[in-house]
Parts: sequence; structure tokens; C-alpha cells
Amino acid sequence: MTENKTTASHSRENRIHFIAIGGAAMHNLAIALHQKGFSITGSDDEINEPSRSRLKSCGLLPEQSGWFPEKITTDLDAVILGMHARADNPELIKAQESGIRIYSYPEYLYEFSKNKKRVVIGGSHGKTSITAMIMHVLKSGGLDFDYMVGSKLEGFETMVRLTEKAPVIILEGDEYLASPIDRRPKFHLYHADIALLSGIAWDHINVFPTFENYVQQFQFFADQVPPNGTLVYCEQDAEVQRVAEISRSLCPKIPYGIPEYEIIHGITFLKFSDGKKKIRTELKVFGEHNLMNIEGARNVCNLLGVSKQKFFEAIGTFKGAARRLELLAKNETVSVYKDFAHSPSKLKATTDAVKQQYPGRKIIACMELHTFSSLNDNFLEQYKGSMNRADEAIVYFNPRTIEHKKLSAITEEQVRNAFGNSNLKVITDSVLLKEYLLNMNLKNSVLVMMSSGTFDGLDMESLSQNITGRTYSEV
Repeated sequence: MTENKTTASHSRENRIHFIAIGGAAMHNLAIALHQKGFSITGSDDEINEPSRSRLKSCGLLPEQSGWFPEKITTDLDAVILGMHARADNPELIKAQESGIRIYSYPEYLYEFSKNKKRVVIGGSHGKTSITAMIMHVLKSGGLDFDYMVGSKLEGFETMVRLTEKAPVIILEGDEYLASPIDRRPKFHLYHADIALLSGIAWDHINVFPTFENYVQQFQFFADQVPPNGTLVYCEQDAEVQRVAEISRSLCPKIPYGIPEYEIIHGITFLKFSDGKKKIRTELKVFGEHNLMNIEGARNVCNLLGVSKQKFFEAIGTFKGAARRLELLAKNETVSVYKDFAHSPSKLKATTDAVKQQYPGRKIIACMELHTFSSLNDNFLEQYKGSMNRADEAIVYFNPRTIEHKKLSAITEEQVRNAFGNSNLKVITDSVLLKEYLLNMNLKNSVLVMMSSGTFDGLDMESLSQNITGRTYSEV
């Protein structure tokens, strides 16, 4: 916390104001505290769906957009500051001048969970899926736990749960900065008792300008684990393996990789032994990256007292987190998926997974350059070869987004060269993208739409229904 704040221990702070309440994690934390009976207020200069509807249904949607210093009064117990706000935010300045305790949301989650066992899932990719898998298994076993996860999950009303009694909290550990006045990565602030590292692939170039600087954040995360804790790590990721090997933590370290599996008629089965016989579990998710995620989740669940057999019984009903290889629509000849993949390693993992799951089909991979890193001409070369396993690759970007982020313009030819694919289709207008996809002959194909954004508001549900509702001629 910043110098103007006193060191806080968790107490019944029940009057809390959120600066930038519309963020994904922020609005879920606000709702969770509201459900506990706290008095919650908030401000933001822009609130989009689904945050807007969810805040409105709880009576927490600000009446006006913008920042209002008069909302910061001395009867507040605390202010929670979102990353979307700026350091010169007038409400933040008023809170600093008033001496009110200011938390980033990871700071607040730590303060709340000081007396719980904290399980933190970190990594450049897979952390949402692994967190979701652990939560699904624990819930299936009737275990009591708190959580914070970065995606809406089936069977869970909110993305945050905070209670007094739950002995464990499961936290998705993002490596991005905690707040505009706290430049530490979020996952450093949770102080994991059980830490998992899934993979390391350079991201957030605007914050971590070199790969070495980026890796240092994961090294510190691993070094933080106390001697009586545990580090679970993916040994098939060379950088993670190195981080684990040189970690200064004296805790036990548990490596994991790809478990035994087979694919039969487009369905992935996990194979395991209960000591007496081999058992197969049918999965609703697929791809070697998901199989590694499952194995990481299994190790964490074992540490929390879930047996191997109980884990495999539960994981067979896991359908995946929202936007993580989420099936939008399908018919006998075409399937349409959307995925959160946007970084080079995620694009490759998702494309490889779909290619392996559908060996007899044409794979069309369409991704959006949307993040600060992906649109940075100094980072573009990291995408080389990331979509090579697709039969047809399409990259979309909006030049206006580049202007908004105050980055140098990039050309279609730059993108083709960066991806190392002269046949790459580059589109810079979302209307033209929709027309192109609808005019394709997708017979015997799989279309995967990959982005951390929305392809500039493209209605994915309508698009997928349109595609699967058509009759395609023979290729």
C-alpha cells in the first residue's frame, strides 16, 4: 500500500467505495461485498456489459458516468482502486488527502484472506482454466472455499466469493499491475501457500519491456512460497522448469506434464489407474494444453485433500470456462468456437488443440490483434509461426485501435511478415470480416475465433448460428 495508508488488518469494514467499479474483477468484488451486507458505492467513466447489467441488478450501478470527489467522505472505511483509473484521478486524490485506506483489489483480497490457505494459480496462459477446474472439482466434492476467477463459470453466480468460514481461497493470479499507484504484479500480493505455475510466454510489453524482466515476475512469485507451502509447476515449459529449479523457496516442488489420454471419434478420454484397473474418463474439453491444465489442477486438488479417483470423477463434467475454447454452434459439417487466445503461445496452443481434435477437418483460425502488446510493431515478430497449423489463417485489426493506444501504425504486409505466412488473410474492417466468413465454404471445417476483445462488436452468437444454419456445397 502507499505511504498515506496505515497497515490494515481485516476487520468489518462495511463502507467501501470502488474507483473504476466497472472492471471485470472490480464489479464482481463489489457484488460479493454487497452480498455480505457491506455498503458499496462506486464510480467509473465507462461501464460496459456484462458489468453494467450485473451492477444494475444489485443496485450498484452509478447514476452518472465520471468521477465525483464528493463521493469520497470521511465515513468511508476504505477505497478499492481499479487499474482502469489513472494516478491523477480526482477521487483517488481526495482519498489520499483524506487519509482513507486505499487498496488495490488484490491487496483487499489478501487482507480478507490472511487467515485462510491461499491457492494462487499463475502463468502466462491456462490460469483461468486451471482455477476453474479446481473450483469445479471442489464444488463437486461439497468442499467449502472462497475464490476469485477471471471468467464467468457455469455453476457459480459470481467471479468472486468471500466468506468468514471457508478455510481455503482459490485465486487466479494475474501478473499485470495491481493499480495505477501500485506497480507490483497482482499475484505477488496474494502470498501463495500453494502456488501453481502453468507457463511463461512474454506478454504485457507495455509494462515488462524485455522477456527477462517479464520472467523475473514469475521468479519472485515462486520465491515467495513459504517453506511449509508447495510449488506446483509445468515441467514441459522450459522457462517454468528453470524458474522452479533456481527458486530460492525451500518448499516442496511438484512437477506435472501431460497425463495419459486417447482420442476416439473426436472425444478425448483421460486414462488413469486406481491401483487395480485402468479407468477412462470422457472429457468435455480437449487439447494438450487443457490436459496439462487438468494435471496441474489435479495436483492442487490432491494437496487440498481430494483423492485422485474423486478428481477424475468430477473433471469429466467440466465444460470449460467462458471463452476458453467455447463451442458456439455446430452441425454435422462445421463447428464454431471462440477462444480468449491472443498471445503467440495461446494462439499456437489453441490452433494445435483444434487440429489434433479434428484431424479430418479444415481448420480456419481467425484472431484479432487487440492488446497493447499484439499491436506493438516491436512485439509482432513474436507471432511468427503461431498459426501455421491452421489450414487458413485470418488476422483482424482495427487501425483506430492502434491510434487510440498511441502506437505506431502497422501495415497488412508487416502482419504477414511477422506471422511468417504469405498466405495470411489480413482484414481491417469488421463488416468485411463478417462478410468474408459468411461467404466461405465451411463444409467439413472448424472455425476458431480468437481474441481478448470482440472483433469490434461482432455478434459471435449470431455469426455462428448463421454459419451452422447454412447448407454448404461440396468443396
